[in-house]
Amino acid sequence: MNAPQAFHPLARLLHWTMALLILAMLFVGVGMVTTVSEKHQWLLALHRPLGAAIFVLALIRIGVRLRFKPPALPADMPALMQFVAHASHWVLYGLMLAMPLIGWAMLSAGGYPIMLGHAWHLPPIAPANGVLFAWLREAHGYLAYLFFLTILGHMGAALFHALIRRDEVFPSMTVGFPHQDAPAEPSRNIAPDESGRAAEATPPSA
Repeated sequence: MNAPQAFHPLARLLHWTMALLILAMLFVGVGMVTTVSEKHQWLLALHRPLGAAIFVLALIRIGVRLRFKPPALPADMPALMQFVAHASHWVLYGLMLAMPLIGWAMLSAGGYPIMLGHAWHLPPIAPANGVLFAWLREAHGYLAYLFFLTILGHMGAALFHALIRRDEVFPSMTVGFPHQDAPAEPSRNIAPDESGRAAEATPPSA
């Protein structure tokens, strides 16, 4: 079976939906770190359901990727660039799963309720322990920086493909089909034959 030229429509929908949620999550996280006012509780109440949504969508997205074969990278891409592209994708998937799980375990270790709404809360997944809470909180912060840097690299690679290489990688996740210039028609020398109709001229024999 030939490789598809674009990502499945569901994969594209999940990609852009999650991109918005993750950017919102990062901004909310920055706001939580930099504010000590009453807005902190409001941001925290928003941070938790966002993390849960990203975790669930990441699981669905991995399933979609395994079910529907993604398009192959351009054959003329250097092997190192192809390796980095594949590796960065799986790093992103790993962080999409690890960040919410570590945050969930961190709150559990701190003895905080994991509220996703007024009446909906998640059970703890880690025992209450101050040392574990501090360790998970530090890990959560470092992974957030790694997540941010990986996203910046992903965005830079997308712009590189769209603006410099101008290959099919960026369109395969946006419009759904690669941009290809129509091949130029070969020029033909047409000359009338003896009956007055147009016929293709043949080069004289040597």
